[in-house]
Parts: sequence; C-alpha cells; structure tokens
Amino acid sequence: MHVDDIKTGEMRESVLVEDLKRSRIVQYAGASGDFNPLHTDEVFATEAAGYPGVFAHGMLTMGMTGRVLTDWIGIESLVTFGVRFKAQVWPGDTLTATATVESVEDTPAGPVARFSLRTVNQDGGEVVTGTATARLEP
Repeated sequence: MHVDDIKTGEMRESVLVEDLKRSRIVQYAGASGDFNPLHTDEVFATEAAGYPGVFAHGMLTMGMTGRVLTDWIGIESLVTFGVRFKAQVWPGDTLTATATVESVEDTPAGPVARFSLRTVNQDGGEVVTGTATARLEP
C-alpha cells in the first residue's frame, strides 16, 4: 500500500462472523492442535469449570480480527500485530472488527502506519483490543 493511500484517522470496519458456529470452534481446535476442553467439551466447560458452555479460542478471535487489516492493507505489509483478550466469544456471537489509523510515520526503513484495533460482539461488548503496524510504500 502506498503512503498516500492511507490517512491518520481513517477507519475500516468488517463483520468477521455472523452467528459463530461450534463447528468453527472445533475446526480451529483441529487446525491449531489446541483441544483444551473449555473449547470442545460442553460438560467440562459447564460442570467442571463453571462456564455457561464452551467458548472460542482467543487465538481464533485474534486471527479473525486480523482480517480487518489484511483485507485492507494486505498481509505482506503487516509488520506487527498484537491483541488483548477482553471477553469470551461464545457460539452464536456476531463479531465486528474496526481498524483505525492512529498515525503514519517516517522511519529509517520507510513509512509505517500504526493502527488501533477493536472487535466487539453483537451487544457492543469488547472482546479484543489491539495494535498493529504496517510498512507502506513511499
């Protein structure tokens, strides 16, 4: 992405998933190798751990959040990406992510855009916040 194509304060929003299915959570467990019973075993999640049910892996939510950036700037431009997990994501949730350009800076390696990230559920509750940087073409 060219430095003139992005401006401080610019924002992109993306619906990441509507009505998250348990099957998607199980698929992620298989792909990642993370079979923690909190994400895959309803009886364990409710009876042993005291949750209302199974919930999505944080890294699944992080990966989905990253799409708001990669769909906008491309994966090849992404330099850093980090998040803070704020709340569980449950089957049935709809997630919407927003990426906002906080700054565009000249660095010795060339121009870099700094982003803030926010993913919310259908009730507006934050489930992920984060930051990212992307290298821009001069």
